[in-house]
Amino acid sequence: MLHTEEKYISLLTDFGFKRIFGTKPNKSLLISFLNSLFDGEQVIKNVKYLNSEHVGDVFTERKAIFDVYCENEKGEKFIVEMQNAYQTFFKDRSLYYSTFPIREQAPKGDEWNFKLEHVYVVALLNFDMKEDAFDENSINHDVGLLDKKTHKVFNNKLTFKYVEIAKFSKKVDQLHTLYDKWLFILKNLSRLDSQPERLRNEVFNRLFKEAEIAQFNKAELKEYEDSLKAYRDIKNSLDSAEEKGFQRGIAEGKIQGIAEGKIQGIAEGKMQGIAEKAKSIATKLKQAGMPIKEIASITGLSIEEIQNS
Repeated sequence: MLHTEEKYISLLTDFGFKRIFGTKPNKSLLISFLNSLFDGEQVIKNVKYLNSEHVGDVFTERKAIFDVYCENEKGEKFIVEMQNAYQTFFKDRSLYYSTFPIREQAPKGDEWNFKLEHVYVVALLNFDMKEDAFDENSINHDVGLLDKKTHKVFNNKLTFKYVEIAKFSKKVDQLHTLYDKWLFILKNLSRLDSQPERLRNEVFNRLFKEAEIAQFNKAELKEYEDSLKAYRDIKNSLDSAEEKGFQRGIAEGKIQGIAEGKIQGIAEGKMQGIAEKAKSIATKLKQAGMPIKEIASITGLSIEEIQNS
């Protein structure tokens, strides 16, 4: 077993993220974070957790498993996802995920006027998405359905919020807004030795209590350490690739580095795929009994790729 030296869990791990944001006793933490993100655009008073696993139509039987899925007191749906590694069709995945809370609003057997409640997809990204449509100097990206000419909202029932937390660089003494504090915690919680004075209120006091590893029972500790080890394995693979000069695309005869999430390099004169390393890690985690959804979140591989590995 991996014995972690940190005092607090990492919210970048699947276990840590779901413990803080995906459990009923801690729903006040999720509400606080979402309200800080929406900053008055949306004020959430309460949430009800919904089934996070959804199955597609009978023909494909394609599944969607969300990190956190809930609805507020008005019936509006929220999907909240933590993504640690770039995925080739991540935007398509976000769009596909949004179809489940849209379709499930259709009543069975009754006439329906197609009125929908708002669906929000919140994607927390522990990497630079490098999306041409985004302002590269911004961390937050708000995507909706607009008329391309007038830029006016065509339909306000579907919203995507992408948050590149990897870009957040503020220190504790620079945290002034509630949102800044949440981003700092998301990125840095496991690096802290104690709860900073600036992060002391009823909400954050609960968070630090829930995140303290010393309070875990043996089963929780093992689950967290498995999740942490898997997270570190994939991050170490990605970091090694960067250190050795792997780059995206092929230019002037150079070997392709990072291309659509498939990371490749040179080792002893041969092309070595970091993607293969990710698959190897996925295989080991699957053999160890880790759920496929957690493996997909950690490695950036699709569920289908993991099932076939």
